[in-house]
Amino acid sequence: MRIAIMGSGGVGGYFGARLQKGGADVAFIARGAHLAAMRTNGLTIESAHEPIRLPKVNATDDPKEIGQVDIVLFAVKLWDTESAARSLKPIVGPDTGIISLQNGVQKDDVLRGIFGAGAVMGGAAYMATTIGRPGIIVQTGTMQRMVFGEYGGRRSQRAQALLEAARAGGINAEISDDIRRAIWEKYIFLVALSGATTSMRVPLGPIRGNPRTRQFALDLLREAVAVGRALGVFLPEDFVAQRFAFIDGLPADMTSSMHHDLQRGQRLEVQWLSGGVAEMGAALGVPTPANRAVYDILVLHADGRRSDAAERS
Repeated sequence: MRIAIMGSGGVGGYFGARLQKGGADVAFIARGAHLAAMRTNGLTIESAHEPIRLPKVNATDDPKEIGQVDIVLFAVKLWDTESAARSLKPIVGPDTGIISLQNGVQKDDVLRGIFGAGAVMGGAAYMATTIGRPGIIVQTGTMQRMVFGEYGGRRSQRAQALLEAARAGGINAEISDDIRRAIWEKYIFLVALSGATTSMRVPLGPIRGNPRTRQFALDLLREAVAVGRALGVFLPEDFVAQRFAFIDGLPADMTSSMHHDLQRGQRLEVQWLSGGVAEMGAALGVPTPANRAVYDILVLHADGRRSDAAERS
């Protein structure tokens, strides 16, 4: 199976490495120092759970060098979605499936506008990873899961083939027959995780352990659930309790990629996460004060340290 990884950072790099380890023909699309390191030294996954060392990988910054593929795993930051997607046209054939593992719930609307509805499959990834150094992905904790499927629920040949390739590489993968719901389930979890850890600048453990910060994280979760339900997403009555029980079971040192980005002075996806909940809630008449607070707190950091430089100039 030929698979292209568009955006080979924490999520794309991790799953791409596992897919290659399992025998898939993987091409990594990356840029800058990370690309240079991958070309020279391959790709390494540092993990207390199961480290991976790939001495040689196929890495490029030009999708045209790859040729048509069976599956694209799309994992760029949300602000790069449209430009990155348009660069992929040379590798997308009539049967190619495009699966966004990005955060947010509006991502696939952009991809459909470029490739058509038939090419776009839904996807969600659960993991805690980041680029530790160029060519090296660092995994925190043991959680790794990839859910994907066709919109409409049919079990397609391309989905089945990816499932087999993913499991061969040791990925905890599954096909969902309601991928829109699966994407919202991930979104709701991530809104709470990213909003709490980034606004408070600490990992999950202290947040869960303090009654006030625990309640704030729970409010972030509840608001996102209310917005999803208002949009017609089926979420069971006990879904909030289910999700928070899941959060309680995560390692105390776990944090979010957005928290890592804040620490490094990089751009944040807060506009699409807590900001997305606040925006959709306002349009639907659903109150979202906690998520609005997170967006307001982080908006001055949303463009990274470049916004500080602009303020001083």
